Amino acid sequence: RVEAFRDAASAMEQEKETLLEMIHNIQNSQDMRHISEGEREELNLTANRLMGRTLTVEVSVETIRNAQQQESLLHATKMIDEIVNKLLDDLEDSKIRLMSLYGACTSDVPAGPIDQKFQSVVIGCAIEDQKKIKRRLETLLRNLENSEKSITLLEHQKSSIRQSCNSKQD
Repeated sequence: RVEAFRDAASAMEQEKETLLEMIHNIQNSQDMRHISEGEREELNLTANRLMGRTLTVEVSVETIRNAQQQESLLHATKMIDEIVNKLLDDLEDSKIRLMSLYGACTSDVPAGPIDQKFQSVVIGCAIEDQKKIKRRLETLLRNLENSEKSITLLEHQKSSIRQSCNSKQD
């Protein structure tokens, strides 16, 4: 029963993360640009209210770690944080580096390179921490993918507007 209780709490943690990601994606979706200002404002208010309500829920499953596992977790977190902090400076390089970290966490054969150093650090973490690290990397990569799609759509819209303006000038 204790394990079932811990599993249920972990599932709730994951559900909270999923809800927050969904709300964030809705707020930043391209569809928001295609609705009226009033509807957009109402949706943003609702999304902000839901985000606030979701953030009031605290679910925490503590992982029992030895000193080596604690050190490995801190090191892995620091490595991910360093890449995240450089995201805005070099989006493409950061994405490649995050993918190599993710490749180090998966048992499948990854499409790209694997960060061997990160892999050895993650192996030193507790199993629950390994799962959380992998989920965090999945979320970061998914958010990057969504951001790239939004940027591509914006660039396409800008070029379409430029072309239509140039056609009108001719």
